[in-house]
Amino acid sequence: MNRVTTLLGIEKPIIQGGMGNISNALLTSAVSEAGGLGTIGVGTMNVSTIEEIILETKTRTDKPFAVNIPVSVNPDVEKILDLVIKHAVPIVSLSAGNPAPHIPFLHKNNVKIIVVTASVKQAKKAQEAGADIIVVEGVEAAGINSPFETTTMTLVPQVVDAVSIPVVAAGGIADGRGLLAALALGAQGVQMGTRFVATEEAPFSYEYKRRIIDASDNSTIVMGRSLGRVRRVLDGNYAKSILLKEKNGLTLSQYEKITTEDYHCKGALEGNEHEGFMNSGQIAGLIQSIPTVKEVIDSIMVECKQQLKNISQLDFS
Repeated sequence: MNRVTTLLGIEKPIIQGGMGNISNALLTSAVSEAGGLGTIGVGTMNVSTIEEIILETKTRTDKPFAVNIPVSVNPDVEKILDLVIKHAVPIVSLSAGNPAPHIPFLHKNNVKIIVVTASVKQAKKAQEAGADIIVVEGVEAAGINSPFETTTMTLVPQVVDAVSIPVVAAGGIADGRGLLAALALGAQGVQMGTRFVATEEAPFSYEYKRRIIDASDNSTIVMGRSLGRVRRVLDGNYAKSILLKEKNGLTLSQYEKITTEDYHCKGALEGNEHEGFMNSGQIAGLIQSIPTVKEVIDSIMVECKQQLKNISQLDFS
Protein backbone atom coordinates (compact mmCIF):
# COMPACT_ATOMS: atom_id res chain seq x y z
CA MET A 1 0.00 0.00 0.00
CA ASN A 2 1.16 3.55 -0.76
CA ARG A 3 -0.44 6.98 -0.93
CA VAL A 4 -2.13 6.27 -4.27
CA THR A 5 -3.66 2.95 -3.28
CA THR A 6 -4.71 4.34 0.10
CA LEU A 7 -6.33 7.46 -1.34
CA LEU A 8 -8.19 5.54 -4.05
CA GLY A 9 -9.09 2.51 -1.96
CA ILE A 10 -7.50 0.07 -4.40
CA GLU A 11 -5.13 -2.86 -3.96
CA LYS A 12 -2.58 -2.25 -6.71
CA PRO A 13 -1.18 1.06 -8.01
CA ILE A 14 -2.49 0.61 -11.54
CA ILE A 15 -5.06 2.93 -13.14
CA GLN A 16 -6.88 2.42 -16.42
CA GLY A 17 -6.58 5.42 -18.71
CA GLY A 18 -9.74 7.12 -19.93
CA MET A 19 -10.61 5.77 -23.38
CA GLY A 20 -13.16 8.33 -24.51
CA ASN A 21 -16.13 7.10 -26.50
CA ILE A 22 -14.98 3.49 -26.60
CA SER A 23 -15.14 3.26 -22.79
CA ASN A 24 -17.39 0.55 -21.43
CA ALA A 25 -18.49 -1.19 -18.25
CA LEU A 26 -16.91 -4.55 -19.11
CA LEU A 27 -13.32 -3.34 -19.16
CA THR A 28 -13.76 -0.76 -16.41
CA SER A 29 -15.18 -3.30 -13.97
CA ALA A 30 -12.57 -5.91 -14.92
CA VAL A 31 -9.74 -3.53 -13.99
CA SER A 32 -11.35 -2.66 -10.67
CA GLU A 33 -12.12 -6.31 -9.88
CA ALA A 34 -8.46 -7.16 -10.53
CA GLY A 35 -7.35 -4.66 -7.88
CA GLY A 36 -6.64 -1.62 -10.04
CA LEU A 37 -8.75 1.45 -10.73
CA GLY A 38 -11.08 1.05 -13.70
CA THR A 39 -12.01 4.22 -15.51
CA ILE A 40 -14.97 5.30 -17.63
CA GLY A 41 -13.79 7.93 -20.09
CA VAL A 42 -16.80 10.02 -21.12
CA GLY A 43 -15.24 11.55 -24.23
CA THR A 44 -18.03 13.29 -26.11
CA MET A 45 -20.74 10.84 -25.02
CA ASN A 46 -24.15 12.17 -24.03
CA VAL A 47 -25.31 12.13 -20.43
CA SER A 48 -27.78 9.25 -20.80
CA THR A 49 -25.12 6.98 -22.32
CA ILE A 50 -22.67 7.85 -19.56
CA GLU A 51 -25.29 7.06 -16.94
CA GLU A 52 -25.98 3.66 -18.50
CA ILE A 53 -22.28 2.78 -18.38
CA ILE A 54 -21.96 3.92 -14.77
CA LEU A 55 -24.98 1.86 -13.72
CA GLU A 56 -23.76 -1.23 -15.56
CA THR A 57 -20.30 -0.86 -14.04
CA LYS A 58 -21.85 -0.74 -10.56
CA THR A 59 -23.66 -4.02 -11.25
CA ARG A 60 -20.38 -5.66 -12.23
CA THR A 61 -18.16 -4.47 -9.37
CA ASP A 62 -18.52 -3.06 -5.89
CA LYS A 63 -14.93 -1.82 -5.95
CA PRO A 64 -13.89 1.78 -6.67
CA PHE A 65 -13.82 3.07 -10.23
CA ALA A 66 -13.37 6.50 -11.75
CA VAL A 67 -15.01 8.69 -14.36
CA ASN A 68 -12.64 10.63 -16.61
CA ILE A 69 -14.01 13.95 -17.89
CA PRO A 70 -12.19 15.93 -20.61
CA VAL A 71 -13.47 19.28 -19.38
CA SER A 72 -12.93 21.26 -22.59
CA VAL A 73 -14.28 18.52 -24.86
CA ASN A 74 -17.65 17.45 -23.45
CA PRO A 75 -20.20 20.29 -23.27
CA ASP A 76 -22.14 18.62 -20.45
CA VAL A 77 -19.48 18.71 -17.73
CA GLU A 78 -21.83 20.02 -15.02
CA LYS A 79 -24.45 17.37 -15.78
CA ILE A 80 -21.81 14.65 -15.74
CA LEU A 81 -20.57 15.85 -12.37
CA ASP A 82 -24.14 15.65 -11.09
CA LEU A 83 -24.26 12.04 -12.34
CA VAL A 84 -21.07 11.27 -10.46
CA ILE A 85 -22.64 12.52 -7.22
CA LYS A 86 -26.01 10.92 -7.93
CA HIS A 87 -24.45 7.48 -8.35
CA ALA A 88 -21.76 7.88 -5.69
CA VAL A 89 -18.79 7.46 -8.01
CA PRO A 90 -15.86 7.90 -5.61
CA ILE A 91 -13.20 9.21 -8.00
CA VAL A 92 -13.12 11.65 -10.90
CA SER A 93 -10.26 12.17 -13.33
CA LEU A 94 -10.15 15.58 -15.00
CA SER A 95 -8.22 16.18 -18.21
CA ALA A 96 -8.04 18.31 -21.36
CA GLY A 97 -8.80 21.65 -19.78
CA ASN A 98 -8.84 23.67 -16.57
CA PRO A 99 -9.95 21.47 -13.66
CA ALA A 100 -9.98 24.24 -11.04
CA PRO A 101 -13.66 25.34 -11.33
CA HIS A 102 -14.89 21.81 -10.66
CA ILE A 103 -12.66 20.73 -7.78
CA PRO A 104 -14.47 22.49 -4.88
CA PHE A 105 -17.81 20.92 -5.87
CA LEU A 106 -16.28 17.46 -6.05
CA HIS A 107 -14.44 17.80 -2.75
CA LYS A 108 -17.61 19.07 -1.10
CA ASN A 109 -19.19 15.76 -2.11
CA ASN A 110 -16.24 13.66 -0.90
CA VAL A 111 -14.99 12.74 -4.37
CA LYS A 112 -11.26 12.12 -4.83
CA ILE A 113 -9.78 14.04 -7.76
CA ILE A 114 -7.13 12.96 -10.24
CA VAL A 115 -5.87 15.59 -12.67
CA VAL A 116 -4.06 14.58 -15.86
CA THR A 117 -1.16 16.89 -16.73
CA ALA A 118 1.61 17.13 -19.31
CA SER A 119 3.97 19.71 -17.81
CA VAL A 120 5.43 20.87 -14.51
CA LYS A 121 3.45 24.09 -14.74
CA GLN A 122 0.16 22.23 -15.18
CA ALA A 123 1.01 19.90 -12.29
CA LYS A 124 1.71 22.82 -9.95
CA LYS A 125 -1.56 24.48 -10.91
CA ALA A 126 -3.45 21.24 -10.36
CA GLN A 127 -1.98 20.91 -6.89
CA GLU A 128 -2.83 24.53 -6.07
CA ALA A 129 -6.39 23.92 -7.25
CA GLY A 130 -6.78 21.02 -4.82
CA ALA A 131 -6.09 17.86 -6.83
CA ASP A 132 -5.51 14.74 -4.74
CA ILE A 133 -3.38 12.90 -7.32
CA ILE A 134 -1.61 14.02 -10.48
CA VAL A 135 -1.25 11.81 -13.53
CA VAL A 136 1.78 12.82 -15.57
CA GLU A 137 1.33 11.78 -19.19
CA GLY A 138 4.18 11.64 -21.68
CA VAL A 139 3.87 11.80 -25.45
CA GLU A 140 4.36 8.03 -25.68
CA ALA A 141 0.72 7.64 -24.64
CA ALA A 142 -2.13 6.72 -26.95
CA GLY A 143 -4.62 9.21 -28.32
CA ILE A 144 -4.68 12.95 -27.69
CA ASN A 145 -1.46 14.29 -26.20
CA SER A 146 0.06 17.61 -25.27
CA PRO A 147 1.78 19.59 -28.04
CA PHE A 148 4.75 19.88 -25.66
CA GLU A 149 5.57 16.24 -26.56
CA THR A 150 7.59 15.71 -23.39
CA THR A 151 8.47 12.08 -22.66
CA THR A 152 7.31 10.23 -19.57
CA MET A 153 10.79 9.47 -18.28
CA THR A 154 11.88 13.11 -18.42
CA LEU A 155 8.62 14.57 -17.12
CA VAL A 156 7.81 12.34 -14.14
CA PRO A 157 10.85 13.15 -11.95
CA GLN A 158 10.51 16.87 -12.66
CA VAL A 159 6.87 16.83 -11.54
CA VAL A 160 7.68 14.68 -8.51
CA ASP A 161 10.23 17.30 -7.45
CA ALA A 162 7.76 20.14 -8.03
CA VAL A 163 4.69 18.90 -6.11
CA SER A 164 3.95 17.22 -2.79
CA ILE A 165 0.87 15.21 -3.74
CA PRO A 166 1.19 11.69 -5.22
CA VAL A 167 2.18 11.36 -8.87
CA VAL A 168 1.14 8.61 -11.29
CA ALA A 169 3.10 7.99 -14.49
CA ALA A 170 1.35 7.47 -17.82
CA GLY A 171 2.62 6.83 -21.32
CA GLY A 172 4.87 3.97 -22.44
CA ILE A 173 4.05 1.53 -19.63
CA ALA A 174 2.74 -2.01 -20.11
CA ASP A 175 4.60 -4.37 -17.78
CA GLY A 176 6.29 -4.74 -14.41
CA ARG A 177 9.50 -3.15 -15.64
CA GLY A 178 7.56 -0.04 -16.56
CA LEU A 179 5.93 0.06 -13.13
CA LEU A 180 9.28 -0.33 -11.39
CA ALA A 181 10.81 2.39 -13.57
CA ALA A 182 7.96 4.75 -12.67
CA LEU A 183 8.41 4.00 -8.98
CA ALA A 184 12.15 4.61 -9.30
CA LEU A 185 11.41 8.03 -10.83
CA GLY A 186 9.31 8.93 -7.80
CA ALA A 187 5.82 8.09 -9.05
CA GLN A 188 3.54 6.03 -6.81
CA GLY A 189 1.62 4.27 -9.54
CA VAL A 190 1.01 3.98 -13.27
CA GLN A 191 -1.82 4.63 -15.68
CA MET A 192 -2.16 2.37 -18.73
CA GLY A 193 -4.44 2.32 -21.75
CA THR A 194 -2.96 0.40 -24.66
CA ARG A 195 -2.10 -2.66 -22.54
CA PHE A 196 -5.76 -2.95 -21.49
CA VAL A 197 -6.99 -2.73 -25.08
CA ALA A 198 -5.38 -6.08 -25.85
CA THR A 199 -7.21 -8.05 -23.16
CA GLU A 200 -9.97 -10.63 -23.27
CA GLU A 201 -12.52 -8.42 -21.52
CA ALA A 202 -12.03 -5.38 -23.76
CA PRO A 203 -15.05 -5.35 -26.13
CA PHE A 204 -13.13 -3.92 -29.05
CA SER A 205 -12.68 -5.33 -32.54
CA TYR A 206 -10.31 -8.26 -32.90
CA GLU A 207 -8.56 -6.29 -35.65
CA TYR A 208 -7.71 -3.55 -33.14
CA LYS A 209 -6.24 -6.07 -30.72
CA ARG A 210 -4.41 -7.91 -33.50
CA ARG A 211 -2.85 -4.71 -34.74
CA ILE A 212 -1.51 -4.00 -31.25
CA ILE A 213 0.00 -7.44 -30.69
CA ASP A 214 1.52 -7.37 -34.20
CA ALA A 215 2.96 -3.88 -33.66
CA SER A 216 6.66 -3.11 -33.65
CA ASP A 217 8.47 -0.26 -31.91
CA ASN A 218 7.65 2.13 -34.77
CA SER A 219 4.06 1.12 -35.55
CA THR A 220 2.49 4.32 -34.23
CA ILE A 221 2.37 7.74 -35.87
CA VAL A 222 1.38 11.21 -34.67
CA MET A 223 -1.45 13.02 -36.42
CA GLY A 224 -2.10 16.74 -36.06
CA ARG A 225 1.41 17.79 -35.02
CA SER A 226 1.51 20.65 -37.53
CA LEU A 227 -1.80 21.94 -36.15
CA GLY A 228 -0.96 21.66 -32.44
CA ARG A 229 -3.37 18.74 -32.01
CA VAL A 230 -1.11 15.81 -31.24
CA ARG A 231 -2.76 12.38 -31.37
CA ARG A 232 -0.85 9.07 -31.35
CA VAL A 233 -2.45 6.27 -33.35
CA LEU A 234 -1.55 3.03 -35.08
CA ASP A 235 -0.08 3.49 -38.54
CA GLY A 236 -3.12 2.74 -40.72
CA ASN A 237 -4.67 3.82 -44.01
CA TYR A 238 -6.99 6.47 -42.61
CA ALA A 239 -4.29 7.89 -40.35
CA LYS A 240 -1.87 8.09 -43.28
CA SER A 241 -4.47 9.92 -45.34
CA ILE A 242 -4.74 12.55 -42.61
CA LEU A 243 -0.95 13.01 -42.54
CA LEU A 244 -1.03 13.55 -46.30
CA LYS A 245 -3.81 16.12 -45.92
CA GLU A 246 -1.69 17.90 -43.28
CA LYS A 247 1.18 18.18 -45.74
CA ASN A 248 -1.21 19.61 -48.30
CA GLY A 249 -2.46 22.40 -46.03
CA LEU A 250 -5.24 20.85 -43.93
CA THR A 251 -6.78 23.50 -41.66
CA LEU A 252 -7.46 23.01 -37.95
CA SER A 253 -11.23 23.05 -38.44
CA GLN A 254 -10.94 20.47 -41.21
CA TYR A 255 -8.68 18.30 -39.04
CA GLU A 256 -11.10 18.40 -36.12
CA LYS A 257 -13.97 17.28 -38.33
CA ILE A 258 -12.12 14.17 -39.55
CA THR A 259 -10.64 13.13 -36.18
CA THR A 260 -13.73 13.09 -33.97
CA GLU A 261 -14.44 10.22 -31.58
CA ASP A 262 -16.72 8.72 -34.27
CA TYR A 263 -13.67 7.96 -36.39
CA HIS A 264 -11.88 6.32 -33.47
CA CYS A 265 -14.98 4.22 -32.77
CA LYS A 266 -15.02 3.14 -36.40
CA GLY A 267 -11.44 1.95 -36.13
CA ALA A 268 -11.50 0.53 -32.60
CA LEU A 269 -14.97 -1.00 -32.51
CA GLU A 270 -15.43 -1.96 -36.16
CA GLY A 271 -11.78 -2.63 -37.04
CA ASN A 272 -12.14 -0.36 -40.07
CA GLU A 273 -8.80 1.37 -40.75
CA HIS A 274 -9.96 2.64 -44.14
CA GLU A 275 -12.56 4.94 -42.58
CA GLY A 276 -11.23 5.35 -39.04
CA PHE A 277 -8.15 5.21 -36.84
CA MET A 278 -7.03 3.27 -33.75
CA ASN A 279 -5.43 5.02 -30.80
CA SER A 280 -2.28 3.34 -29.54
CA GLY A 281 0.72 4.15 -27.39
CA GLN A 282 4.30 3.50 -28.46
CA ILE A 283 4.43 0.61 -25.99
CA ALA A 284 2.31 -1.48 -28.39
CA GLY A 285 5.51 -3.05 -29.69
CA LEU A 286 5.97 -4.72 -26.29
CA ILE A 287 2.51 -6.30 -26.22
CA GLN A 288 2.38 -9.81 -27.70
CA SER A 289 -0.67 -11.51 -26.20
CA ILE A 290 -4.33 -11.05 -25.27
CA PRO A 291 -4.64 -12.19 -21.64
CA THR A 292 -7.35 -11.41 -19.11
CA VAL A 293 -7.16 -8.11 -17.24
CA LYS A 294 -6.42 -9.98 -14.02
CA GLU A 295 -3.53 -11.78 -15.67
CA VAL A 296 -2.13 -8.46 -16.88
CA ILE A 297 -2.30 -6.79 -13.49
CA ASP A 298 -1.05 -9.82 -11.56
CA SER A 299 1.88 -10.32 -13.93
CA ILE A 300 2.85 -6.65 -13.66
CA MET A 301 3.03 -6.88 -9.89
CA VAL A 302 5.02 -10.13 -9.96
CA GLU A 303 7.46 -8.83 -12.57
CA CYS A 304 7.93 -5.54 -10.73
CA LYS A 305 8.88 -7.37 -7.54
CA GLN A 306 11.19 -9.76 -9.39
CA GLN A 307 12.96 -6.94 -11.22
CA LEU A 308 13.42 -5.08 -7.95
CA LYS A 309 14.92 -8.22 -6.41
CA ASN A 310 17.27 -8.60 -9.37
CA ILE A 311 18.43 -5.02 -9.07
CA SER A 312 18.96 -5.30 -5.32
CA GLN A 313 21.43 -8.13 -5.97
CA LEU A 314 23.65 -6.02 -8.20
CA ASP A 315 27.00 -4.99 -6.77
CA PHE A 316 27.56 -1.24 -7.26
CA SER A 317 30.65 -1.09 -5.06
